[in-house]
Amino acid sequence: MPELRSVFSARLQAAWPLWGAVLLLLLLSAAYLAPAGRTYILLDDNLDTELAVPSVLVQEGKALDYQPATRVEHLQGGIPRNALRPGLQPLVGLIALLPPLPAYLWHELLVRLAGLVGMYVLLRRYGLHRPEEAAACAALALAWAVLPTYTAYGVSVLGQPWVLWALLNLRARRLVAVSVAALVGFALWSSLVLAGLFVLAGAGGVLLYDALRNRRLVWGPWLGLLAMTATYLVVEYPLVSSLLIERQFVPHRLEFDLARLAPGGVGAGQVAAMRYFALGQYHASLFPRLAPLLAAGAAVTLAAPGPARQLLRRRLALGLAALAALALFCGFYPQLLPGLQRAVPPLRAFNLTRLHFLTPLAWFGVLVLSLRHLPAGRARWALIGLQILVGLGMNSEWTRNVQRQLGRLPASEPTYAAYVAPELLGQVQRDIRRRTGQEPAAYRVACLGLPPAVASLNGFYTLDAYLNNYPLPYKHAFRELIAGELVKSPELRTYFDAWGNRCYLFSAELGKNFRVGALPERVVQHWAFNGAAFRRLGGRYVLSAARLARPQESGLRLFGHYRQPGAYWHLWVYEVTW
Repeated sequence: MPELRSVFSARLQAAWPLWGAVLLLLLLSAAYLAPAGRTYILLDDNLDTELAVPSVLVQEGKALDYQPATRVEHLQGGIPRNALRPGLQPLVGLIALLPPLPAYLWHELLVRLAGLVGMYVLLRRYGLHRPEEAAACAALALAWAVLPTYTAYGVSVLGQPWVLWALLNLRARRLVAVSVAALVGFALWSSLVLAGLFVLAGAGGVLLYDALRNRRLVWGPWLGLLAMTATYLVVEYPLVSSLLIERQFVPHRLEFDLARLAPGGVGAGQVAAMRYFALGQYHASLFPRLAPLLAAGAAVTLAAPGPARQLLRRRLALGLAALAALALFCGFYPQLLPGLQRAVPPLRAFNLTRLHFLTPLAWFGVLVLSLRHLPAGRARWALIGLQILVGLGMNSEWTRNVQRQLGRLPASEPTYAAYVAPELLGQVQRDIRRRTGQEPAAYRVACLGLPPAVASLNGFYTLDAYLNNYPLPYKHAFRELIAGELVKSPELRTYFDAWGNRCYLFSAELGKNFRVGALPERVVQHWAFNGAAFRRLGGRYVLSAARLARPQESGLRLFGHYRQPGAYWHLWVYEVTW
């Protein structure tokens, strides 16, 4: 019995740095706490799309209904269910159990905890494994967990240490069952199209290089990747079935022309490449690569002369050269794209710059490799502390919540409650019901100056949406509604025709301002809206965050004018007269 207590005490003592890092992460997450939904979460590419889709899937009971004929009526007048995200992802399950905001916040916390633990176990086994380095591993794991990233994509970024840990284990024939479970878990909790494909391709490339260099093939890691692939095929069944098994619709992505969206020329490519190398990309993790570069410079300078320093230089040079090459590819991708599309036409529907989802872990690899060759002491801790501060400082979701706690949240960055504005949108619904007797399912709306996700989260049925996959014929039909405004604005015309994920009502006078707040009040003088085409799609009401000076020109009449204390929006509701 004393021996068991001794073993338990030793293990508990060895794990205290990890528990300390977990506690610090929980304390940092306390910044998100706020009553009545008055917390801040990322708006662009997040709240304006990532919560609305799983919410309507759950609301209609179609999260796991993958039949080809199934339609989701809340979006685009009835979009094929299999055009939307899979129902097996954890965020969808949490939204089935909780309201959207608590589900999102719990999901974010779980993603960051998974990232922290994954980085810790990776470093303890394969990075900084000496007993006295446990605290440094925990601090680095915390630095990893606080990175700015879109956690609505699950562990696509922060969970990658688990993949590396599992593959290294399988290569060494160690902890086989647990490692395979980690790979399956990553596939369950990440996005195939954003990160999974590139994680599989990157891991496969490294394993192939390893096999060629050592002239032997170790099957364990390959079988792990096979397990990951099989899991992705199950989780992403809606995508696989609609595009590969039984073609259910023609996706709008076939008309992507990403080369038109980015500035051309060598200068623009150089600037983009430098940004990719020095900062990364905001969906994956946007932060200055300052700490890894300083650590690399210090390690090369301070390391004792000899073979070890030469080996370190070669490894760092190879790693930084690979990151620079990837940055050049991503930076010049728009210029390369026309030729790539001619050679491989299906590339039109893909964005190969998502290789940047691999770079945060690669930069942490540079940091850890450099720290291994630095003596324990202030310099090492200063670099780790710098990385933590950089990650927190660039994590706009966290910094906005700190500003909110201090009463300094910018007026242009509304809280969840102000953005979704349930009282305001509920007032609109009640007024329509009182005056027409119609429930939301009986009519369709579209939004001008505010994301349609706001309407979707409040139970409206929208013709517009922000989606990365939907039928191409619907894009063409919806274009008729806004064709007059696209003629006025070449920028908006390119934005819609060459991309179109934001299938929105556009106004040339508003430009790409899709978040028109109540103050200052905006007035659209002339809106070339096709009310007849809107009616043909089933539309009846336009929810506008800007006042139309001449709604009759657009085939509309004012139905109501709504405002609510605490709401970010000031709404004018127009009814089609066609």
